[in-house]
Amino acid sequence: MKPLLIKNGTVVTMNPLRETLAADILIENNKIKKIGKNLKIPSAQIIEAKNTWVLPGLIQTHVHLCQTLFRNQAEDLELLDWLKEKIWPLEGGHTEKSVFLSAQLGIAELLKSGTTTILDMGTVHHTDQIFKACEELGIRAFSGKAMMDEGNDIPRGLQESTQDSLKETKRLIEKWHGAAQGRLKYALAPRFVLSCSEKLLREVQKIAQEKNLLIHTHASENKKECEEVQKQKGKTTIGYLHQLGLCGPHSSFAHGVWLNDEELEILSKTKTNISHCPSSNLKLGSGIANTPKMLEQGINVGLGADGAPCNNNLDIFQEMRLAALIQKPLRGVKTLSSQTVFEMATLKGAKALGLEQEIGSIEVGKKADIVLVSKNVLHALPNSDPYTTLVYSTPASDVQTVIVDGKVVVKNRKILTTSEEDLLDSINFS
Repeated sequence: MKPLLIKNGTVVTMNPLRETLAADILIENNKIKKIGKNLKIPSAQIIEAKNTWVLPGLIQTHVHLCQTLFRNQAEDLELLDWLKEKIWPLEGGHTEKSVFLSAQLGIAELLKSGTTTILDMGTVHHTDQIFKACEELGIRAFSGKAMMDEGNDIPRGLQESTQDSLKETKRLIEKWHGAAQGRLKYALAPRFVLSCSEKLLREVQKIAQEKNLLIHTHASENKKECEEVQKQKGKTTIGYLHQLGLCGPHSSFAHGVWLNDEELEILSKTKTNISHCPSSNLKLGSGIANTPKMLEQGINVGLGADGAPCNNNLDIFQEMRLAALIQKPLRGVKTLSSQTVFEMATLKGAKALGLEQEIGSIEVGKKADIVLVSKNVLHALPNSDPYTTLVYSTPASDVQTVIVDGKVVVKNRKILTTSEEDLLDSINFS
């Protein structure tokens, strides 16, 4: 692979000193080889980055690629009704072809808006198609089939036995964990407490421990959900998951909106990660997670757009802006700085995935996941502070070039790993 040389950019490194540098970046194979001024490599392909922010690839720790085709079709409902009336029936009707198309659409949107790494939860069936789309389009991804072996109002197309859920999960692990030269990894994905038996959750814990896999589930998203868990299990959601051994640095729980002090203490002590999804939590009326308190207690918090039908887009820049703004009237204007929010989309996201030594910052030796964002634009000037500019003034449409694992996947806002025109033609709801 020909070396890449990014020239004349303003590099927001996110290194331990949080330096912002006027520098060039040399990429060889899939790693950052050198950072410095006036680098000259005769054999390198030049990427001109004048008037451009050069960022670490942005990371989302909770998305649903299988739901992208359901965008704009599940409006004005709270979580449990939203699932039972809209999302589960739609997921139950998926075919291999529709899951693949949904994943393609989501990945293309994510890459063009600067997200280079995702933690995804699939539906019950056709998970191979999600991995296939991730492999072809070039995103770095963790994904896993949704596991759902019990619960009320689950449509026939999503019903599965504990044995079948575990069998299919193990097959997918063998096929996809570490695929695409390590760019793809498997994450165990029990959907949430109300759709999973205790037996299934105990087996998930065993598999995660044996194979050193991430656990990705929803937790404490909605008040009614939490009340139902308390009624059924006699414990809080986090208390129950902790009892079964599912808390820990290997776990990333989506949402965490309704957490009491005891649950926060469990998350802190076990080093369990939380994925904050502000747009989704607002749209479904779930509430506003107390992320400043989580961070104060040492809980690692990443960011996610969640699925397109409870957000309507997958834009990490919108999630950063909202994550910062919604805390200010509730907890004070200084409770969450723009730098901390940007860390949530980079280093903290990497930590949630166990990849903090590989991605999340621009440093020599790390994987070359890099995003170039227009700097000299009317809506973002003046821009002396990179974090304020990126969190509050930058839309996803400012993303120009995206590199994942040393490969250019978006150039001049054009995705290179699929035909956007063919993808648009394939999405026909008539």
